[in-house]
Amino acid sequence: MLIKQFQAVGRELCARGLVSSHSGNLSIRLGERLCITHRGSMLGQLEEHDLVETGIYKNDRFTPLASTELPVHREIYKRTSASAIVHAHPAYAVALSFCEKEIVPCDMEGMLLLSRVPVLAKKGPVAPGEMAEEIAEALTKHKVVMVRGHGSFAVGQLLEEAYYYTTTLEESCRVLYLLKMLQIKVS
Repeated sequence: MLIKQFQAVGRELCARGLVSSHSGNLSIRLGERLCITHRGSMLGQLEEHDLVETGIYKNDRFTPLASTELPVHREIYKRTSASAIVHAHPAYAVALSFCEKEIVPCDMEGMLLLSRVPVLAKKGPVAPGEMAEEIAEALTKHKVVMVRGHGSFAVGQLLEEAYYYTTTLEESCRVLYLLKMLQIKVS
């Protein structure tokens, strides 16, 4: 049953271009453990063997198989009440993350659901698994955050909810991008 949830969200992320063929990752909290996508899996074509169950607080023999973003997922589960996480690479949001310190949606859905989205950054590129503490801390107050030049992390009680926040962010960023291209200021 778990695989169907992962497959549905993974297919949609891929179909919408929110991840490339082997990027992004998904996870669900299972008490003191979590189920996360396998390192290098294709979210658009997930199978049972693409899911890895491992500990939130300690490593086991399956830990090396998990996504390289495992440290971030673990920290989010330790610090928040989230039961699901979607990490994606939405192009418009990533583009805006280079020039904004926070993304403030101007469309109705984005304003209502997200209000504002912090853009977290550090000097130099962010490697997978880095900035776990900063990301988790920001997600105690927000439903989705951006890591400059890298991607988004969204939380929810279900994968579908975290996916919803991810798509809402990307749609809001498309609108903001178009307004910037048209040089229209929204007040």
